[in-house]
Amino acid sequence: MTHGPELGTVVAGVDGSRPAKRAVFWAAAEAVRREGSLHLVHGTDTDSRMLYASMYAIERIRQAGRDLLKETAAKVAERHPGLHVSTELSPHEPVAGLHAAAEASDTIVVGSRGLGGFESLMLGSVGLKVAAGAKTPVVVVRGGENTAEVGIVLAAIRDEHDVECARYAAREAELRNSSLRLLHVWNVLESVGEVVTMLDDVDEVVQVHVRRLTAVAHRVRDEFPALNVHVDTEKGSSVAGVMVEASRHADLLVMGGRRIPGYFGPTLGWATHSLLHHSHCPVELIPRHGNQDDEAR
Repeated sequence: MTHGPELGTVVAGVDGSRPAKRAVFWAAAEAVRREGSLHLVHGTDTDSRMLYASMYAIERIRQAGRDLLKETAAKVAERHPGLHVSTELSPHEPVAGLHAAAEASDTIVVGSRGLGGFESLMLGSVGLKVAAGAKTPVVVVRGGENTAEVGIVLAAIRDEHDVECARYAAREAELRNSSLRLLHVWNVLESVGEVVTMLDDVDEVVQVHVRRLTAVAHRVRDEFPALNVHVDTEKGSSVAGVMVEASRHADLLVMGGRRIPGYFGPTLGWATHSLLHHSHCPVELIPRHGNQDDEAR
């Protein structure tokens, strides 16, 4: 398969937590689908610990990290004996270590929680910070552990600038032999303030949103002619709310990050932040670049 963007190595964070273990196995399966490799990274944060910890303590931390990486790689090999797995013991803290390990076309995979101990948090600080500062695609593995696959990759489409996000989603659907659902959510409250006053009736408002989605769908269908592509437009008072409900019926949700800095970081806006916390399936965030205002994301 040669369609879509280049997909590089899958880079997974390892910290010994149950969500991280699940994310590693998800990442391994993704690497197999790509016919690529898996790179496991454990951030020891020994760079900063050097200021106050003894060399004996530092070495213990390093050895514990080596043991964890070795054990994790062995478990992956049991499930996927033909997959090439490499490991990296990073001296940086986990977020910096993962970002440093990933090259431009690589994908970082993290769990929905880490070892912080705050079970009430729906997304751990490492996962949130990795996604917020993403320069390469990031997947936060969410959803149930034994959820059956439904054969659908869901892409959140705001406007024609989301073509690259849709191409990534199409590539993921192609790898899975799944269908692709392009979903554009019409924010009713936003439209009342910004669109309705400029148009004569609701039908024209609807057509504006349909055209935004259709433009993206045409590009995807031209590039992926064999892919089964469904196009949907829904309206609601919350983009995130509609997308969260749609994620119940998807194996992967792909969405673009913000185009301008703000809110929770260079990549995260309100909708992306909400979905990373509440989605019922893994979420893949595709960084976007540009100067267009994008307040909903």
